[in-house]
Amino acid sequence: MGKDLLGYKGVKTVFLVVAVCTLAQSMAIILQAKWLAEVISALFAGSSLQEQYSKMVLFLLAFLARHAIGLLQQGIAQRFAEETGTDLRKQLMDKLFHMGPRFVRSEGTGNVVTLVLEGIAKFRKYAELTIPRMMGMAFTPALVWLYVFYIDRISAVILLVTMPILIIFLILVGLAARKQTERQLHTYRMLSNHFVDSLRGLETLKFLGQSRRHSESIGEVSESYRKATMRTLRVAFLSSFALDFFTMLSVAVVAVNLGLRLINGGLELLPALTILILAPEYFLPVRMVGADFHATLDGKQAGEAIQEMIKDEPNSSPVNGQTSGDSNAPEPVLNWKDSSELELSGISMRHDENGPASLEGVSFRLKGRGRIGIVGESGAGKSTLIDILGGFLAPTSGEVMLDGVKLQNTASEAWRKNVTYIPQHPYLFGASLADNVKFYAPDASRTEVERAVEAAGLTAVAASLPNGLDELIGGGGRSLSGGQAQRVAMARAFLSQRPVLLLDEPTAHLDIETEYELKETLVSLFQDKWVFLATHRLHWMTEMDYILVMDQGRLAEAGTHEQLMARKGVYYGLITSQMEGVL
Repeated sequence: MGKDLLGYKGVKTVFLVVAVCTLAQSMAIILQAKWLAEVISALFAGSSLQEQYSKMVLFLLAFLARHAIGLLQQGIAQRFAEETGTDLRKQLMDKLFHMGPRFVRSEGTGNVVTLVLEGIAKFRKYAELTIPRMMGMAFTPALVWLYVFYIDRISAVILLVTMPILIIFLILVGLAARKQTERQLHTYRMLSNHFVDSLRGLETLKFLGQSRRHSESIGEVSESYRKATMRTLRVAFLSSFALDFFTMLSVAVVAVNLGLRLINGGLELLPALTILILAPEYFLPVRMVGADFHATLDGKQAGEAIQEMIKDEPNSSPVNGQTSGDSNAPEPVLNWKDSSELELSGISMRHDENGPASLEGVSFRLKGRGRIGIVGESGAGKSTLIDILGGFLAPTSGEVMLDGVKLQNTASEAWRKNVTYIPQHPYLFGASLADNVKFYAPDASRTEVERAVEAAGLTAVAASLPNGLDELIGGGGRSLSGGQAQRVAMARAFLSQRPVLLLDEPTAHLDIETEYELKETLVSLFQDKWVFLATHRLHWMTEMDYILVMDQGRLAEAGTHEQLMARKGVYYGLITSQMEGVL
């Protein structure tokens, strides 16, 4: 059992209740063996069956009590596992929504999907089985051994000597199995990520004629996972066989000792039979732990991976240089106004401590609502700056201030509630078109949704669907083109009343005709909002009030389109190199 299991809410109460149940179950096991041995001994001595009815009834009651308590334990553990798994999934989903798409990409989309869907189910199984097994191993052997010691000390010594052998073997098997399971989990994550990436890029691979060649790569990854799985199963089968073998051998040693002493007259039948019945019960909890160890190990690994992901802070330092846990100050009330002033001072960003800086000392001040263009070559830091403004990343150093108020963290709920985000590839949920549009405003009325759809130019698309706005789209539903998906994102923004609009390369994957078609809609969306548009399509810049030019993670220059063109610096070089006709 991992220590992480002790950190979940309500687990101590569950352990206490299960421990009490285990003590009662252990007493039922001992009484069951005692009354069964008394009945058999009496019948062997010539007693009639009618004379043993009372003890037979007692044995039956103890037998039923044992299994009833077992069902109660299972129910308690199952309820805890269900509640904890649900809470864990909620925490993980909140983390993913909080950290945004960049965090998901860094963790691997396939890995995240696998943890959310299968990892939680495996963790539930781990929690459900581990708690009763560990309590059983902690109490049942000890109580059985004390009763055997009370009856016959020689047999108690034999049991005491043989138990550590099984425990040591179980530890060794656990270490070997853990190593194999970690390898299997690693290859499984690799396979999941590879599968999702392949699925996303299938059309591109077919278009480039590389689908057959890519199938070889899929085969190699699948073969690696198959080999890792077979190694894990081989360890599991061998360890289960060895554990059963040593258990039977230990019980056989006890049985041989009892038989020899019975023949020599050194022991009576009743205590010998009682001990012989209890010997398998003494080793049973260890056998059950060993049998379930392999079934729960992947759940334990999944739980640890989920907890690591939930606690992971890609950059633990928020914008004021302190961790969020270092400051107990309440979040400031943010009120974006037309005359607000946003100031970034010395913003730097390193994804790896020893790696290159994505942003280095970026500082600027924006006063009053406007359309801000962020341009630069690929890798210049445009998307990183958008992610910081959106709260998806916390900079390594620097400060963000709004109207003179220093923000502790742009990932705070107070900041994020002011932001609408349109990414390059908007995600369409497996829900109706109307529900997808209501992403930022779930309580919006039908009329408001229809207005947003019309403003985004989706009216014709909705009319062409059999169920209109109620048509299921996204996963499991009707697929939309890239331009249509982008219009859904625009409709979300139209419906949103948030004052800040962030756009990260919203048209980078679209052809130029579709982009110009969407441009008019987007420009109308910019009205009455703070707009930050990161793009490499420079024809947008004539629509911007102010332009930030990024170059190798630094702010190279800033100003209006006319000012930057007159300066003939980095921006002028970008314009002339792209020949976009905005001179």
